[in-house]
Amino acid sequence: MTNDNLDNARAFDLVLRGGQVIDPANKINQLMDVGIAAGKIARVAPSIPLNEAVQSVDVTGLCVTPGILDIHTHVYPFHLTPKSYIEGLNPDAHLFPAGVTTAVDAGTAGWKHFLDFKENTIDRSRVRILAFLNIACNGMVDAESEQTVNDLNSEIAASLAQAFPKTIVGIKTAHYWTRLPWDADHLPWTSIERAVVAGQMCGKPVMVDFWPRPPDRPYPDLLLRKLRPGDIHTHVFAQQFPILSAAGKVNDFMFEARQKDIIFDLGHGAASFWFRNAVPAWRDGFPPDTISTDLHMGNINGPVISMLNTMSKYLSMGMPLFEVIQRSTALPAQVIRRPDLGTLSTGVEADVAVFKKLQGAFGFADCGRTRMAGNQKLECLLTIRAGQIVYDPTGLSMPDWEDAPAA
Repeated sequence: MTNDNLDNARAFDLVLRGGQVIDPANKINQLMDVGIAAGKIARVAPSIPLNEAVQSVDVTGLCVTPGILDIHTHVYPFHLTPKSYIEGLNPDAHLFPAGVTTAVDAGTAGWKHFLDFKENTIDRSRVRILAFLNIACNGMVDAESEQTVNDLNSEIAASLAQAFPKTIVGIKTAHYWTRLPWDADHLPWTSIERAVVAGQMCGKPVMVDFWPRPPDRPYPDLLLRKLRPGDIHTHVFAQQFPILSAAGKVNDFMFEARQKDIIFDLGHGAASFWFRNAVPAWRDGFPPDTISTDLHMGNINGPVISMLNTMSKYLSMGMPLFEVIQRSTALPAQVIRRPDLGTLSTGVEADVAVFKKLQGAFGFADCGRTRMAGNQKLECLLTIRAGQIVYDPTGLSMPDWEDAPAA
């Protein structure tokens, strides 16, 4: 039998052997092998015979997880204009090194630019890209659009979400009227209310980037009166949110909102994650539901850096690794109603990340120009997207050069 015939007879194209498999969706946290065939997860078992795999990679001592799902990114690399908020990053270049295989763009594009985004970025990227569609027609390409009430069109946004149900996972509202006086054209809740109407019409959640302005637009009213169960407040630990009491404890309305099933997303960003809010909240039993970065070209060199850096901040706060992975895989997949993502279930597309958990003396920065010391940090050694190795910086899947065949 030829080598080609032998390969065809083997059950798995690739087996990751001997790693600590952490798959919160399936409640797995133990030493397992992961078998991949035809781009899908074929088997997760305590042992898969070596002779059943075309390629076997020894990941002993490492953590094997579903591909990371970052629920808040900006990856629409439109030509930056003077009126835009951000410059989207290149997803394939910037996300695979953090083990991220699925990125959700959080409202960079509104309905006016969505088709360009889909045709030129989403459909051409190896990273799986999903999107919250901005309620404003120009999204963040033109910052004025998010302030123009006539651009906040619930019907068009909902109809586009219905037309692309596999790609558009929800509606986004952001940056609306944060400082100027209210007037007849700018009432306190217009953007929020129109986004929620769009979410109701298309049957999808709303993600809210919010600036409280009491007494007309208080934060508790957003959570308890305006948002629906399953809607998402991102940037929860930003400076502007009164999540802590004067005594440094989490305010009761935060727990009440969580009981209502409001989702609290980290959404780190350049200005929206403060240790002075996040650490006391964690210690008082209020972690984020989902860990995310709000990555774009303006914060990738700090303070965000990457999804791994953001996850490592919670690891160093004391969050167990299983929970860190859960809030970066299974829970965000649940929030966007994509149970096929963030899991190593048999039959799903084989998106996998392999991490090393480092122990040592590390430092982490937040958006308030403060530092947190930590003793744990994650390093990505292998990323697999749809069964293909797309990131392998240390040659984990490669033979030593002395043992390699002649070129």
